[in-house]
Amino acid sequence: MLQQILHDMYIDPELLAELSDVQKHILFYKMREEQLRRWREREAWEALSQGDGLRPPKVKRAASDKHIQWLLGEDGEVWVWVMGEGPGDKPYEEISEELIAERARLQAQREAEELWKQKEAEITKKFRDALANEKARILAEKWKVEMEDRKAAKVLEERIHKEFKRKEEEERKRGEEQIRLQEEQRAKELYWSLKQAQLRCQASEKEEQEWEEQLRRSKAADEERSRGAQHARDEYRRHSLRAIQKGTVAGLSSMFQELGQNHEQESRLYHHLPGPGPPPPLAVPVSRTWERPLRPLSREVIVRWFKEEQLPRRAGFERNTKSIAPWFHGIISRENAEDLLENMTEGAFLIRVSEKIWGYTLSYRLQKGFKHFLVDASGDFYSFLGVDPNRHATLTDLIDFHKEEIITVSGGELLQEPCGQRDSPPDYHLLFE
Repeated sequence: MLQQILHDMYIDPELLAELSDVQKHILFYKMREEQLRRWREREAWEALSQGDGLRPPKVKRAASDKHIQWLLGEDGEVWVWVMGEGPGDKPYEEISEELIAERARLQAQREAEELWKQKEAEITKKFRDALANEKARILAEKWKVEMEDRKAAKVLEERIHKEFKRKEEEERKRGEEQIRLQEEQRAKELYWSLKQAQLRCQASEKEEQEWEEQLRRSKAADEERSRGAQHARDEYRRHSLRAIQKGTVAGLSSMFQELGQNHEQESRLYHHLPGPGPPPPLAVPVSRTWERPLRPLSREVIVRWFKEEQLPRRAGFERNTKSIAPWFHGIISRENAEDLLENMTEGAFLIRVSEKIWGYTLSYRLQKGFKHFLVDASGDFYSFLGVDPNRHATLTDLIDFHKEEIITVSGGELLQEPCGQRDSPPDYHLLFE
């Protein structure tokens, strides 16, 4: 061991701490003797090498070169400092005590951490078991209460169901009120727009400017309508992915092609432009053959609206056929629709032309009672008012979609059995004359 220490000129601090003062002095002197021996041996070898010409003589290094200079003491010898014996140094015993105390503290800390881990595991297990027992007790009591009072649980369930139905009705009323306010606001805007147009028309010298402005508005409305139709198609594709995968809307692509082919014809129908190409500079605007009122005013107006706007979109027909869908009905009242659905099972339904909005009403048979949903058809799509945000390109797409997807979360309505005609001629004969 001593030979290894002298060879490496290094001793492990822990081993050094185990030596006595006498052993430390002896070890220090041995290491110092080894240093001097190596130095003398190196000096002798260098002198011998220079004498034999094997090694060039040492050249005095420049002042900037690195060199080692030993610090000499008062006796002219190399000054040596032994830790613990110099002025102001702590005695070795004190340093050793501090090291031992630090080691003891660290060991105690590690043991305390281990004890705390064990204690923490015991506490966790204790309270986990207690919590499991408490849950088991609560479940047992709950099961006992449910077994003893099933009637109270049934009453609670019915009350919750009624609360959801009440909230749904409130939401529907809020939606209807919002539509009504928007309708009033739109009526005011249209009134002032028409009023300003009338004033402009009275000035004969501005006929050409009026025509150009009307043409610009017609083109802008046509572009807006095209963007709306494209947006409706995109929304329909996104929300009807499940139905498309099952093949229930296989005719969607052909319908879109028909819409694209008839786009120019529909634009003329709605905006009454004189056809492709710019109009003559001094041409007089063509009078409109059909201008839809803000709301349905009479059955005659509703019939005309259906023939002018809905028949080109094949509303009421089965997909890709010339047959009228069995669920389609004409302008019938709420009471007549409920009378038709009275003897049918839950899930039966029919579509009737609405007398309140430009659109339809879906009447649905519940287990006890009926539900009626308004279907907005005033734009280039079909959607439920205030219930479902999905937009559908055709009325048939809306029906097929909700054969797979529920209409409302609270009601869970699925369209299952269509309600057909009872009388002859059918109640929709005026619409197709």
